[in-house]
Amino acid sequence: MALAATVLYGPAQAEERALVIARDMDVNSLDPARAWCDTCQIYNTSVYEQLVTLDKDNKVVPVLAKSWEVNKEQTQLTFKLDPAAKFSDGSPVEAKDVKWSFERLKNIKGNGAFLADPIASIDTPDAQTVVVHLSAPNSEFLNQAAAGFLAVINSDVASAEGALSDVTAVDKDTSENWFLTHSAGSGPFVLASYEPNAELRLKRNENYWRKAPAVPEVVFRQVKDAVAQAQMLQSGAADIAMQIDPETAKTLEGSNVTVEQVPSYNYVYIALSPGAKANTVKLTPEVREAISIAIDRTSLIDFTLGGAGRPIATPIPLGFPGGDGHEIPAYNPDRAKELLAKAGAADGFTIKSIYPDMNVYGVDFSLMMQKIQQDLAKVGIKVELSPVPFANWREAANGDHIPLTAVFFAPDFYGSSQYVDVFGLSEGSVWAKRAGAATDPTLVNNETGKLLKQALAASTVADADKLWFEAGQQMAKDRIIIPMVSPNLILAHGPNVKGMRYSACCNLPLAEISN
Repeated sequence: MALAATVLYGPAQAEERALVIARDMDVNSLDPARAWCDTCQIYNTSVYEQLVTLDKDNKVVPVLAKSWEVNKEQTQLTFKLDPAAKFSDGSPVEAKDVKWSFERLKNIKGNGAFLADPIASIDTPDAQTVVVHLSAPNSEFLNQAAAGFLAVINSDVASAEGALSDVTAVDKDTSENWFLTHSAGSGPFVLASYEPNAELRLKRNENYWRKAPAVPEVVFRQVKDAVAQAQMLQSGAADIAMQIDPETAKTLEGSNVTVEQVPSYNYVYIALSPGAKANTVKLTPEVREAISIAIDRTSLIDFTLGGAGRPIATPIPLGFPGGDGHEIPAYNPDRAKELLAKAGAADGFTIKSIYPDMNVYGVDFSLMMQKIQQDLAKVGIKVELSPVPFANWREAANGDHIPLTAVFFAPDFYGSSQYVDVFGLSEGSVWAKRAGAATDPTLVNNETGKLLKQALAASTVADADKLWFEAGQQMAKDRIIIPMVSPNLILAHGPNVKGMRYSACCNLPLAEISN
């Protein structure tokens, strides 16, 4: 079925074939401390391992750590490593490797460094014990430890190739190119080869210390277009396609390809910037509410995704702590007009919208913004659309800011603190800045920051969940971040593929898949 090498084993000469995955690879690095992409999540959890991981129910389960303890203050975690754990070169995974890897992630200061920032210090009283001291209570750190970016690296091997873990790492670590052709992990696979914008090839770790993966090789092929991915599935040139959109999925009906839709934790949102230089009217709370309820979310989901998604009310994903149970804003253009009149904008106004020219999770941003443009026009708001490359969007969002924009978000770990931190509008937060709090200080909502600290210090899951929910209510009421849709994830694969699933920590757990 797939283009692959043949490997023969045993007296029965059973054939094993590579698993071929077609996807638009967004790889920026194969160094776990620098990598930051969806493909990177898969790579980091397949070639490297973490202390813990998540099962299909998002429950934390052991990997390198066979057990752990957390103090009641949520400031200290003690991990006991599995003595059987070993790297691909056969050497044991030891506490010094965990300490070195975590400190390196923090000191490289890449995009994933925020996951290690809560760490104040790490003790290694013996080769199998790691004691992580946090600078503040953090009830989510155990979940964060499952993130692929907290991969444990063979420190002896990487250090010999120029990798550093101390504070000089940000300037003096010279190992990034080495990581493009080598790996130093304990995972079920090892890096075989990488050709940027073409192919990433993994092979089975023959020294793997747990259950060996079912496939001998995994080959990622660079295929940007969803239609081309679907054609590869149908022809047998690929076993899995990872970015099939709902429309393309319809073309696979009646074939031997399996297409399954599952809820995702990703979402697409619009955002308003009351402090943007280009605003023609003041984006007061009434105006922001009017914009929110003037958008027909059900129609938008049908228009952009053929109904393959869920409406979402607050910037915490459905299925995450505190993300469920919020009321979806009802489409009400008449009420929107009343609110605009109350705000002194009864005759409407013009608003500029700059957004990334992208298709993310099956949502074509230009199509979505055209639909929003049509909806807002019905209440007198004229939207001027300006799609731009992502780099230009980032510059505009962080510069003079954007009155109305559209963006996307995917979780970096299973936990709600990342959303409250980014979207909660606490002073100095990412979206407080992008919303223009420097020129309109009324946008700052420090209540969300208080709720964040309380939730991270909560001694029970139930207590934390209530606080996350309250933070979600605060963010929904602010109406700076207005989520539109959580698109379903389409899992598309050939008839022989088994064990494929979506994961909050790992994206796609390769070791569970057979073909």
